[in-house]
Amino acid sequence: MVFLRRSYVLASVLVATNTSSCAAFVPSKLSKIQNTTSKVLAQPTAFLRNAFQPLKMGIFDMLMGGDSQLIAPEKALPGRSRKMPNIDGYKHYITGKDVQEIPEGFEVCVFANGCFWGSEKGIWRLPEGIHSTTVGYCAGFTPNPSYEEACSGQTGHTEGVRVVFDPSKVSYVDIMRWFWEAHDPCSGMGQGNDRGTQYRSGIYYDNDDQKRLIEASKDAYEKQIGKPITTEIAAASDYDKYGGLWYYGEVYHQQYLAKPGARPYCSAQPQGIALAPYEEWVPQDLKEKYKPTLPEAFWKKHAPQKGCSVVNSPNEPIAVGDW
Repeated sequence: MVFLRRSYVLASVLVATNTSSCAAFVPSKLSKIQNTTSKVLAQPTAFLRNAFQPLKMGIFDMLMGGDSQLIAPEKALPGRSRKMPNIDGYKHYITGKDVQEIPEGFEVCVFANGCFWGSEKGIWRLPEGIHSTTVGYCAGFTPNPSYEEACSGQTGHTEGVRVVFDPSKVSYVDIMRWFWEAHDPCSGMGQGNDRGTQYRSGIYYDNDDQKRLIEASKDAYEKQIGKPITTEIAAASDYDKYGGLWYYGEVYHQQYLAKPGARPYCSAQPQGIALAPYEEWVPQDLKEKYKPTLPEAFWKKHAPQKGCSVVNSPNEPIAVGDW
């Protein structure tokens, strides 16, 4: 997601063996770690997190594997009362729609499945009914976090996608199916190269119907994959006491992969396994209301592929009937 993910892997080795090498990476913090080689060698991850805490970037969490346990709410960063960032008036780079607008009759879905750049692109490309998508930080404890704070693992948030959609044109079930198939939901605290609680898989419901659909599809997909699914499933309202489920990410992250100069990065690990047919897992009293709008022919041609192929796919939505 950021240049630190791959380009600076060498930094952890250099720091652990020669603290002065940090000057090439974070010169302003060099004084904090000079003459402390013994501490670094004894407990490198703990020491370096403390030394670089003012950066709030989780640099060494990203380099050394990230946190494997979610931070406790009472230990999370304090955050702030003002909105950060302010994206009022921002228009979706592809659809041109106001990303904060929710037209009458439209619904919202929030999920997380790895680096939000690729996760968002897969959804905005669905053929019909997607009003807007945004990336941000969800299911955490720190109000109004910055990207650097969320990346530190100290806010409890995971990188997520918020979808505003027209349920008369695209079913919640179609979005949910894309979510399951577009990543590895069994990977615990991370996804692909990105490790840490800020990359955990999660999907968050607004009502009982969504909860039942998520849980039923999860049980079905778990049987197909043959491994325990670790996806976090929770009510959006659970986060009201922390200021809310969702906080928008910075403008430069929005629709990132469609913008000139974007780095083609995606951490998601699609398994190449299709969700079982709808009729086999849907609760019978919800069967008619939420029936899929996308035919199986669509999934045979456009389903997420191993290797995160969405990165190099066109930016425009898939044309209706292109299957």
